[in-house]
Amino acid sequence: MKERTRVDASTFVLPLIGVLLILALWSVSSATWSKNLPSPLKTWQVSKPFVLAPFEKRGELDQGIGRFAWYSLWLVAQGYAMALLVGTPLGFLLGRSKLFSKGLDPIIQVLRPVSPLAWLPLGLVLFEKSRPAALFTIAICSMWPTVLNTAMGVRSIPQDYLNVARVLQLSPAKTFFKVLLPATLPYMFTGFRLSLGIAWLVIVAVEMLTGSPGVGGFLWQEYNSLIYEHIILCILTIGIVGFILDRLMNMVEQRLKAT
Repeated sequence: MKERTRVDASTFVLPLIGVLLILALWSVSSATWSKNLPSPLKTWQVSKPFVLAPFEKRGELDQGIGRFAWYSLWLVAQGYAMALLVGTPLGFLLGRSKLFSKGLDPIIQVLRPVSPLAWLPLGLVLFEKSRPAALFTIAICSMWPTVLNTAMGVRSIPQDYLNVARVLQLSPAKTFFKVLLPATLPYMFTGFRLSLGIAWLVIVAVEMLTGSPGVGGFLWQEYNSLIYEHIILCILTIGIVGFILDRLMNMVEQRLKAT
């Protein structure tokens, strides 16, 4: 019982100590290093209306931080769903077919490191509207971890499993749902988590370039207005939301493993 209490206490105390150290370093830096860097207290005072009324809307780019985060999350959800719908089947094809893998793997390795700052202009050329271009950019940037991890999971399935499926004369559909999918699921969820993190990173760049309402658009507007406190507020919001998304995905993965 004492051991468990000690572990639970460290779970909260150690992160709290880390936060306090960061705040101390932030305060010292704002006082001695950069005059433009606002202190934690000033950041809170200026950002308080956006935090305490998180869903209030006063104008297109004058809204609570919760509303901005919701706009960004909704766009990310759509682009991320597209990435999974394309990336998961593509990963299975790459894992199952050596011919398909040899043909597409070089193309994937060339496209994978391309920055969203390069994909967005192409999306604007293709779709001529900012929202479809943003969805295209999020999807194509975030799909690669899902593709590669799914393919790795399929390739790692022991051949004995597939041999048993042939002996039992399982149909392709039953082989997929009874053998391939369960064995590949841990790899897939690793890809899903990485893809979600990339999708959340990409949305900031996309909103900054297109001026769309969201955390990234708000951050860019406040930078141009020289309101540095709101820049820090956006950075903290991006980090906190990304942390929550990763934890939620981990909870889903653990729940599926338990079943």
